[in-house]
Amino acid sequence: MDLATLRAFKPSEYEEAADGYRATGDMASEAKDAIDNRIAVGLRSELKGDAAGAAHEQLKKLSKNFHYVQTECGLVSTALNGFAFDVAVAKRKLEAALEDARADGCTVHANGSVSYPAGRKPGEEKTADGGTVTGSAGGSPTSDALERQAVNIHPNPHYGKALAYANRIADALEEATDADTKWAPKLRALKADDDLEVSHRDWADVTSDTGGVREAGKSYFDSLPEPPRDGTPKDNASWWKGLSPEEQAAHLTLNAAAVGALDGLPAETRDEANRMVLAQSRAQVELELARIPPEPTRYSPNPNGTYPAVIQNAGWTEWNEKYGERRAQLTKAQNGMNSIQERFDATGENGLPPAYLLGFDTEKNGRAIVANGNPDTAAHTAVYVPGTTSNLGGIGGDIGRMTELWRESEAMAGGKEVSTITWLGYDAPQSVVKDAPFRHYADDGAPAFNRFMDGLNVANGTESGGHHTAIGHSYGTTLVGSAARQGELNADDVVFAGSPGVQVGEASRMDVPKGHVWNEEAEGDPVPDLGRWGHGGSQWRFGGGVAIIPSDELFGANQMSTDGSEGHSEYWVRDTDSLRNQAAVVTGQYGKVKLEE
Repeated sequence: MDLATLRAFKPSEYEEAADGYRATGDMASEAKDAIDNRIAVGLRSELKGDAAGAAHEQLKKLSKNFHYVQTECGLVSTALNGFAFDVAVAKRKLEAALEDARADGCTVHANGSVSYPAGRKPGEEKTADGGTVTGSAGGSPTSDALERQAVNIHPNPHYGKALAYANRIADALEEATDADTKWAPKLRALKADDDLEVSHRDWADVTSDTGGVREAGKSYFDSLPEPPRDGTPKDNASWWKGLSPEEQAAHLTLNAAAVGALDGLPAETRDEANRMVLAQSRAQVELELARIPPEPTRYSPNPNGTYPAVIQNAGWTEWNEKYGERRAQLTKAQNGMNSIQERFDATGENGLPPAYLLGFDTEKNGRAIVANGNPDTAAHTAVYVPGTTSNLGGIGGDIGRMTELWRESEAMAGGKEVSTITWLGYDAPQSVVKDAPFRHYADDGAPAFNRFMDGLNVANGTESGGHHTAIGHSYGTTLVGSAARQGELNADDVVFAGSPGVQVGEASRMDVPKGHVWNEEAEGDPVPDLGRWGHGGSQWRFGGGVAIIPSDELFGANQMSTDGSEGHSEYWVRDTDSLRNQAAVVTGQYGKVKLEE
C-alpha cells in the first residue's frame, strides 16, 4: 500500500460496512426465529396432512438458510472491523511520523522519501547540504548498526532524523500492506455456494472461515475487553453488558463456544452462541461419518464345518480396530444432536415453548443444557440433573422428561412462565458397577452446577428474581447434594428422585429453606436400597456402615407420593403422582403436593 492510499484510507467506511453486515445478520436471525417460533408453530397447529408436513420441512430448510446467513454475516462484519482496525493502526503510525517530520523541518514526498534541510554539526566549519533519504521497513540488528554508523559519519545533523522518519513511514506502509495482503483472501473466502441448499460442507467451511478470521484478526480480537478470568456469573454478566454491539458480535463470531458456556449471560445470547457450535459440530460429525467405510460383514459360516458354526472375518476385525471406536463416538454425538434438533423442531406442539441451548460440547461423552422456555423471563424454573449412564447420545430421553414436567408445571402455574432445564453439564458415571460407587463424578461436577444456578439468578429479569428448583435423579441427586455441601446451591426447593444418597445426612444441610427438600422413591426402585445399605462411595454413612438417604425418615425430607410410577425410570410419566408432585413443587403450589401416608 502506498502513502497516498494509506493517507486516504477511512476506517469508518469499513466499520460502517461492518455495521451493515451485522444488521443483515440480525435481520436473518429475526427471520429464523420468526420461522421457528411463529410461522412453523402456526402451520403445525392449523394444518395437517402430507402437504403441511412438506411445507414444514421446507420451512426448516429456510430457517437453516437464515441461520447460515446470520453466521456468515457475522464473520464478514468481524473481518471488516478487523481489517479496519489493522490498517487504522498503521495509518496512525504514518500520521504521527508525518507530523513529527513536518515539525522537524523535513519534507515527506509522495513516494515516502524524506528531504532534510542543510545543516552543520557542532564544531564543523562548513554547512552540509540537505538531501533526501528513503527508509526501509523492518530492520535487523546488523542493518540498525550500519544505519547508526552512517548517521554518525554523515556531516548533516538532520540526516539521522530524516532517516528515522523515513523508516517509520516505511514501517507503517509495510504494516498496512501486510494487513491488506492478510485480509484479502479471508474476505474473499467468505462467500456461499451458488445454490439454495446449506449443506454440511457449507457449515464445515464456516468452521474453516472462523479459524481464518480469528487468525488474521488476532490483534483486533486481543484489543477487545476479555471475559473476566475465573469470573463469577455476576462478573460475566457485567462484562457482557459493558461491551458495544460490535464487540459482542465479535465475541459471538470468533469465540462462540466460550460465550455459550458463560453462566450469567442472557439465555438468548447463550442459545445463539451454542446453536452456532451445534451447527458446525453437526456438520463435522456427519462429514467424518461419511468418510468411514461401510462396516464389513462380521461373521461368516465356518468353512470347515466344525464348531464354532461361524467365524469372525479378518476384514471386520481390521475395520473395527481402525474405525469401530471412533464411529461409535461419532454416532453417539450424532444421536444427541439429532435429539436436540428434534426438540427445536417440536416448538409449538401442544403449546410447547421455544427451546434454548444453554450449553453444548461433543468432547468425551458430550454435554448439553437444554431449556424449555426462557429462564430469564420465567417465574418458575426447574433444573434437572440426570444420573448414571447419561451422555450426549441419550440426551433425548432427558429432554423428554423435562418436556413432560414443563407441560404439567405450566398447567399449574396460573399463567406465569415456566422453564424446565435438562442440565447435562458434568461427566456422569457411565457404568453402574464400575463408576457409580464413586463420589468424584459428583464432586467434580458440583461447582459447575452451582455456577449455573447462580447464573440463573443473575440473568433472571422478573420482579421476584424467579423461583428455582433443583431436581436430581439417581446419581444426579448425589451431584445436587455435593453442590449444597461445597457451596451455595441458589435454589428455593430441591427434589430428589430414586436417590442412592446425597453426601449429607439430613435435609437441613441442603442449603434451602426448612421444609423445602422433597423426595420420591417409587415402588420397585432398587437404587435407594443400594444407597441405604452402603453400596457406593457417594453416600453419607451412619452407624455401622449403613447410609442415610433422602428416603429415610431420619433424613428429614418431605416424602412425596409416587402412585402410578414403578421402578427407577418412571418419575416423569404422565398422570402419575410423581410428575404432579414435582410440578406442584416447581410452581410453588405446595398445598397440592400429595405426601406418602
